[in-house]
Amino acid sequence: MLVTPRDLKRLDRELHAFLDDITRDMGRPERRAAMQQYMTGLLLDGERKSAVAMASRLVSHDDEAEGMRQRLQQCVTISAWDEAEVFQRLARKFESALAPEVFVVDDTGFPKKGEYSVGVARQYSGTLGRVDNCQVASSLHLASDDSSACIGLRLYLPEEWASDIKRRRSVGVPDEVVFARKWELALGLLDEALAAKLPPRLVLADAGYGDSTEFRDGLVFRECPYLVGLSAQHSVWPPGSEPKPPKRNKGPGRPRTRHVDGKTEPVGLAELAEGLEFRRYQVPGADGRKKSGRFAFARVRLAERRTKGRPPSEEVWIIVEHRETKKEYRFHVSNLPKDTKHAELVRLVKLRWRVERDYQELKGEIGLDHFEGRTWRGFHHHAALCAAAHCFLALSRRLFPPEQNATVDAAVRAKTAPVPAAQTPR
Repeated sequence: MLVTPRDLKRLDRELHAFLDDITRDMGRPERRAAMQQYMTGLLLDGERKSAVAMASRLVSHDDEAEGMRQRLQQCVTISAWDEAEVFQRLARKFESALAPEVFVVDDTGFPKKGEYSVGVARQYSGTLGRVDNCQVASSLHLASDDSSACIGLRLYLPEEWASDIKRRRSVGVPDEVVFARKWELALGLLDEALAAKLPPRLVLADAGYGDSTEFRDGLVFRECPYLVGLSAQHSVWPPGSEPKPPKRNKGPGRPRTRHVDGKTEPVGLAELAEGLEFRRYQVPGADGRKKSGRFAFARVRLAERRTKGRPPSEEVWIIVEHRETKKEYRFHVSNLPKDTKHAELVRLVKLRWRVERDYQELKGEIGLDHFEGRTWRGFHHHAALCAAAHCFLALSRRLFPPEQNATVDAAVRAKTAPVPAAQTPR
């Protein structure tokens, strides 16, 4: 079904209302106008979303392009507006409009050829699937089965950058920014979302975050339940175990710290999986179609850091996915209630993949990875405005039936016509 002219007109009003709301009280009118023009440029169709390319699409005459480029460049690299405020506004807007179900934590990589862009280093990127010269950023998303949006993104600053004063100053890294691991960045983004009055809710993440006991403890402290990936090297007390604190030594010597169960010892996740019963569940595929997967479940206590005296965890879910084509297991751990249905656990495991669609759209359609600057401020300003443009697309889809989504996305770009250099978007 095609979008009618009436739909387009409504979409036009929605766009300008959205831009006004996101930039409200963000400084002088000229700054707000430049921020709106930048977001409009990100929504316009085109292969590149650099300042030069967007400027040429935003003006009516070629001789206005250079002035527009300067305004866009200044908007992201010089203007001192707070990207965290933009992300918080997006979070509140998405929360109220679409009632998302979960937070999703992940990270994404940006391949680079040089060595001067902030945070660039030879490091592992899950996006690239290898160690390469790149930037990496942690992100926080709101998601439900049919919608999602990025509400926070923070660049990971490797230790070699964080400790190099000369390098930091060359790209404007703020003095208060210190080295932080990716899970720490994720908790910081979550804190900003909670500060925006979003309620605590289930957090989904892969094993890059789930392997960290500090990350999971941080979620519990923030009253956010979790369902996160777990690497195979973790060990658990088998179902039915009752590990207890060791008895105190009567004689000399160091006191014993390991919890014990006279009948059993902790086992690795792979060994646990071999004894579980798998059954097939229908799961949503990336293309929206259903596909099947084999899953098994167990209620266990984690035996992490047992040798260092850490007590067993509370009883948690271990969810095991058997990927038959690759002949491998994927493990997940969750502190959701004992009465949670198995089918619901499977749905939530797969819901995390909404973030992959966000990254595809942010990079492929919006231009998240097209930023050509090198500075800390420029990177985060560009990322915030990209997230805002993407959020508008996500919100606009709710105005039309699902079969119209592709046409709506094209209509958004068609309707965001070039803006003369001297004209401030409404």
